[in-house]
Amino acid sequence: PRLNSFVGREPELAALHADLARLRLITLTGPGGSGKTRLAEHAAAAHPEPGWLVELARLDHPAAVPGAVLSALGLRENSLVARETPAPTAAADPATRLVEHCAHRSLLLVLDNCEHVVEAAAELAERLLTHCPGVRVLATSREPLGIPGETVRPVEPLPPDPAHRLFADRGAAARAGFTVDDDPAAVAEICARLDGLPLAIELAAARLRLLTPRQIADRLDDRFRLLTGGARTVLPRQQTLRAVVDWSWDLLDEAERTVLRRLSVFAGGCDLPAAEAVCGDGTGPDVADTLGSLVDKSLVLAEPYERHGMRYRMLETIHEYAAERAAARPADLRATARRHAAHFLAFAEQAEPLIRSAAQLPWIRLVETELDNLRAALHTTTAGEADTESAQRLAFALGWFWWLRNYRGEGAEWTTRILTLTPAQPPEGTPAYWRRMRLQVLDMFLLAESNSAEKFRTPEYRDLAARIKTAFRHGSPETALFPGILWPATSFLTGDVLEFHADLDQSVENCRRHAGAWELGVVLMLRTHVAIDMTGGLPTVDADLAELQEIAQRVGDRWTRAQVASAAGEVALSRGRYAEARTAFEECLRLAREVGAHVEAPFAIARIAEAAYSAGDLDDAERLLAEADEEADQHGGVYDVSAYARLLAALLALQRGDAVRARAECGLARAQSERITVPAQLTAGLDAVDAVITAREQGPAAALALIGPALSAAVEGRCAERVLAGIAEAAARFLADADRPAEAVRALAAATAWRAGLPRSVPESEVVAGLPERTRALLGPERWAREEAAGAALTPAGLVAALTAD
Repeated sequence: PRLNSFVGREPELAALHADLARLRLITLTGPGGSGKTRLAEHAAAAHPEPGWLVELARLDHPAAVPGAVLSALGLRENSLVARETPAPTAAADPATRLVEHCAHRSLLLVLDNCEHVVEAAAELAERLLTHCPGVRVLATSREPLGIPGETVRPVEPLPPDPAHRLFADRGAAARAGFTVDDDPAAVAEICARLDGLPLAIELAAARLRLLTPRQIADRLDDRFRLLTGGARTVLPRQQTLRAVVDWSWDLLDEAERTVLRRLSVFAGGCDLPAAEAVCGDGTGPDVADTLGSLVDKSLVLAEPYERHGMRYRMLETIHEYAAERAAARPADLRATARRHAAHFLAFAEQAEPLIRSAAQLPWIRLVETELDNLRAALHTTTAGEADTESAQRLAFALGWFWWLRNYRGEGAEWTTRILTLTPAQPPEGTPAYWRRMRLQVLDMFLLAESNSAEKFRTPEYRDLAARIKTAFRHGSPETALFPGILWPATSFLTGDVLEFHADLDQSVENCRRHAGAWELGVVLMLRTHVAIDMTGGLPTVDADLAELQEIAQRVGDRWTRAQVASAAGEVALSRGRYAEARTAFEECLRLAREVGAHVEAPFAIARIAEAAYSAGDLDDAERLLAEADEEADQHGGVYDVSAYARLLAALLALQRGDAVRARAECGLARAQSERITVPAQLTAGLDAVDAVITAREQGPAAALALIGPALSAAVEGRCAERVLAGIAEAAARFLADADRPAEAVRALAAATAWRAGLPRSVPESEVVAGLPERTRALLGPERWAREEAAGAALTPAGLVAALTAD
């Protein structure tokens, strides 16, 4: 019996009990410290047949294996070393004596720690099983015995719950009164970073005599120095974590050591082609065979990955050890890291067009799987002896992935870092020049997501935007590649709205001449979204939208299809077709979720909420808005969605008559919008809500002081007529309530003319409900008609002048 408890492994024990009832040779494999011996002992103890433990760890020669088994069975004195003696007679041969003894007996032999004498252990096991039908063998080894009839059962790391229980048990033995509740987060981190290896967990728990769980967790980067001090009575190779792994290392041949060292350059594992490309140098070992040997020896784990074959990884402890060994050979490590970076650059460039195609879903998953390796490649190309061109190419290959899957902040950090390594003034027109210009566009594009407008409205950014536009505006194949196609957005970021619209037209023409369908679709989509929200833009979108729908079906990219559905929804919403808008936004949501565009999903839900609000279904709008909030919270940093959702929440509160909540929601929306560059219509909406709340709190005169500047800002921002009309209708209501009926008629008539026959939403209709009858009764039919005609001729700028005349 052991002197401490056996924790966990209930499923493994049950499986082993079933195995031992029907199988004759079972080998428990796993890395050092995984608990193979304890598991074998407990399984054998519960087995109905007599069990004998044969400890092979102390043997120093394979020829001593049969004698060790004889000794365990009590048939002769212990012999740890095979001595030079005359050839034994058959009767004296230990293996022969074993066969004679076991031939007619039923028993279970536990051959423990076979890895350093694996061939001798395999030979003896095969002989016993062949000649002794009542014998079963349960072996523990870091690699299989490799004989017919063997069943291999890998001993996996402990799952979190039993790992925590083991730490708690050993921790209480090391420090009286210790429980996991002292610091559950630190204990969870320790067990996870130690890969659930029982020996490592026990060594860590022993450190509780000196350190707290958090101190232990914080020191695990130096685990081989930290995790020492195992029991004095166990073998030296089990007293420290380093000794455990050293034992495995010492059993490897040079080819296996070379591949294991080189595998440490991978982050997050690899597949076989990657291992062959990175770990082979054309003169060294056969990587596939050697990798298989390392898997057999439990130093590398092989796990199936979907339909893409096997994926190989090391436990963190083995990885750290291999990285130490690799660092001791710096020249080989540098060469391996360069091969790693080259392999994943090629992979990223292969994946980039495919994640924009109908075949994108498996490729997006592949890029996600290799993300840590791609980060490692970026680190290799930007640190030390930097390879700037490769780093730039990696950024271009990953740029769209960063945007699509919401790694935008991380992507911006990489582009900013790469820009610091990029020559500031490469000769104009050279490949280096275009790489720098495209990188500048990508950097601004990614930074815009998490920075306010003020960041880009500085002299430095205005100058940079001017240089970008000068380079891209003339049109060439270089201007029609992602991310260069986004160059018009630099005008939007720096506040040059008029240039933005003209530049979009130029970019569309450049892409028609030089780009593929996806690139053309992106700039057409951008132009369509802008036109919907722009003064005079709505009548122009139908041709672009029709072309976009054809491109989306041809390209197959779900993100493109989602954006086209969103644009169709916005058009329908602007034209008062709310059921149609809702259907389109629901299609956008379905596609965004399918492709994993997590930032798009809450925005689509919020647009569905707007469609419900516009149709007058306030309960459904509130429910959807809560759903959008919940989804946005899951992904964080979705400031534009949050600002828009808070504006909708303020509008809903106003409809419910809750001015206090409306004011709070409006404040939240402004706080969120200050963190990013927001479109003019969002600011206009917030200004209008402020005025309505002020009217309820302080009366119409106070509201009129706000509504004129609000309409002025919306006109300056070239907001769509629908937005301008909504502000004008609010102004008409305030004017009527302030006993200025003639001006109210003119404002309402102007708004109606700007709508050009398109209907008001249900809430907008409620704003002006009864105004015509009320003002006609005050003015009389003739004057009312004159004021209405005068108002219908007012331009938005004319109404601004009238409202701000005082």
